[in-house]
Amino acid sequence: MSTTTAELLKGAAELFPGEVVTSAHVRHLDLPYGAGRFALITLDNGFDHTKPTTFGPGSLANLNTAIDQVEAEAAAGDIVGVGITGKPFIFAVGADLKGVELLKNHDDALAIGKGGHEVFKRLSGLAVPTFAYYNGAAMGGGVEVGLHCKYRTVSKALPAFSLPEVFLGLVPGWGGCALLPNLIGADRAVSVIIENSLNQNKQLKGAQVYELGIADALFEGADFLEQSLLWTAQVLKGDVKVERPGIDRGEAWDQAVARGRSIADSKVHGAAPAAYRALEIIAAAKSGDLQAGFDAEDKALADLIMGGELRAGIYSFNLVQKRAKRPAGAPDKSLARPVTKVGVVGAGLMASQLALLFLRRLEVPVVLTDIDQERVDKGVGYVHAEIDKLLGKGRVNQDKANRLKGLVSGVLDKAEGFADADFIIEAVFEEIGVKQQVFAEVEAVAPAHAILATNTSSLSVSEMASKLKHPERVVGFHFFNPVAILPLLEIVRGEQTDDAALATAFGVAKKLKKTAVLVKDAPAFVVNRILTRFMGEIQNVIDEGTPVEVAEKAVEPLGLPMSPLVLLELVGPAIGLHVSETLNRAFPERFTVSPNLAAVVKAGKRGFYVYSAENDFKPELDPEVAALLEQGDVVLTEEQVRDRVLDAVAQEIGLMLDEGVVAEAQDIDLCLITGAGWPFHLGGITPYLDREGVSERVNGKRFLAAGVASVPA
Repeated sequence: MSTTTAELLKGAAELFPGEVVTSAHVRHLDLPYGAGRFALITLDNGFDHTKPTTFGPGSLANLNTAIDQVEAEAAAGDIVGVGITGKPFIFAVGADLKGVELLKNHDDALAIGKGGHEVFKRLSGLAVPTFAYYNGAAMGGGVEVGLHCKYRTVSKALPAFSLPEVFLGLVPGWGGCALLPNLIGADRAVSVIIENSLNQNKQLKGAQVYELGIADALFEGADFLEQSLLWTAQVLKGDVKVERPGIDRGEAWDQAVARGRSIADSKVHGAAPAAYRALEIIAAAKSGDLQAGFDAEDKALADLIMGGELRAGIYSFNLVQKRAKRPAGAPDKSLARPVTKVGVVGAGLMASQLALLFLRRLEVPVVLTDIDQERVDKGVGYVHAEIDKLLGKGRVNQDKANRLKGLVSGVLDKAEGFADADFIIEAVFEEIGVKQQVFAEVEAVAPAHAILATNTSSLSVSEMASKLKHPERVVGFHFFNPVAILPLLEIVRGEQTDDAALATAFGVAKKLKKTAVLVKDAPAFVVNRILTRFMGEIQNVIDEGTPVEVAEKAVEPLGLPMSPLVLLELVGPAIGLHVSETLNRAFPERFTVSPNLAAVVKAGKRGFYVYSAENDFKPELDPEVAALLEQGDVVLTEEQVRDRVLDAVAQEIGLMLDEGVVAEAQDIDLCLITGAGWPFHLGGITPYLDREGVSERVNGKRFLAAGVASVPA
């Protein structure tokens, strides 16, 4: 390694004072079958699997020193090969993102890219064959260090393998964009680098890594390293020949890049640069010139590190990985009561989804009730059918399926169903009188310690509990649809909710594997309040005279997962109207009730659009809806619409923070990312509003301090 690069890494290390440094231990062993003496490098940061191994400048320097040693041994003929593996359950999970957040200038960012390349590519330049043994989780730079080796094996037990950089706002910058398409072809590389990454950072399992051709051999987890070394010996002796299919460098390569662009367009609508930069490098990699690819990765990496999207992406990542695990304001978990039986009031679709979730995650008896036997039977039948689907997909075995089915039941009599329940949740019609009546009936038969939870999306939890003898045990437990997919759970503290009820709610949420955020009992809580203000402003400009397509297109630069009116269709116009009416009663000066939306609901329409095969199932304004619309004559441009919508959202978030609906702006972002699919690369909403200058224009100040989700000054 050149002195320049060594100095470069040393300088970079000074910028990363808190790096958890990974060691690269070299040990020697005699391979089976008399294949010769072998050097094995093990990456290990000295912690157990809960603190995965990462690469910062100090870690890269350690790996470089290990390569110095094995390079000399290889040159002297003392070893026949070099392998690299990780500590138990972890191979390596890439760059140390904590350090990336601290970088303030382009040259320092460039040093990180160059440093990784200079170290990793030495593996391919050794005088003996190199092997990577993916024994456990491998992501980002962890995947890439293996790509620089000549051969790779992977464990069947490997749970997570990915190049997640585009998801965060980066490109695979230590060889991934150049090496992977040259190993497995452009189309498969686009799937891993672009498609999986933009699909909520989808992970590959060990068998999939092998099937894609990234690894040359697949072994069981129990004796993975032993089997990998046996295989290595056979390769070195010539008994096993590794054959890889040829790469199509013709039209198929260009088609793969075009497919990647269409995926990026559909996911981020041009609003985030990372995917497009990665695709440029993949397109150029067609020539097979790896060094040119590495240089392009260095430049893209440095440019993106100094951009707002990456900082927002890292901010989002920290929210869902760290803040989500330590919810702000949650009471001491020791106050939580055990939950050994769950009651569900209602047996409709939402209630049935909840019953299934509680059943799968808690594995305790779950009982549903409703007003007639037909509804009860339908609810239990739904749960049974979903368990059968899991059985058919191999997600549960027959014994577990039978056990889960045996744990769910339905009764008409609440006294019979709930007398020994510890946690009872209602999912009935969204009307305060109905919910108050349900809770009165439940309180009369439930044990004194039972928590009473409501899945209300917008009604007051305090008002719901106000007529009970023990309102302190009522808590809001607001899920998002589809329940099995969206992680967010808004936990609402009513005026009289006590710490034990709240702690139990958080304990249950954790077992349900949900992201729980504590919210104040305020109208529509967090997600629905912000989305209703957002959607309301879109609806207002349409009502005033702006064409539907202009209003919809105006917010495309945000890169939202779907347009506002497609979202309305998903939510259901009737539910959208109901929530807007609830918020209009609470805040009539800011929340309107659209007469056009009311007309659409009255006409029984499922949304504003129709879809046809002739138009590739793209949304088209329904002629019947168009005939219902009564518009004024004020026509705004896309930019005017966007400014108006973002100003409204910034105002609402400012007011919510002033009211203490959540602890901090970070909780608003966590809610929108996990409950509404708000783009990860934006950092939720508040960093975007800060970056665009909207926060200061509307509220006179930023939501987040400078340097949080942005490049430090």
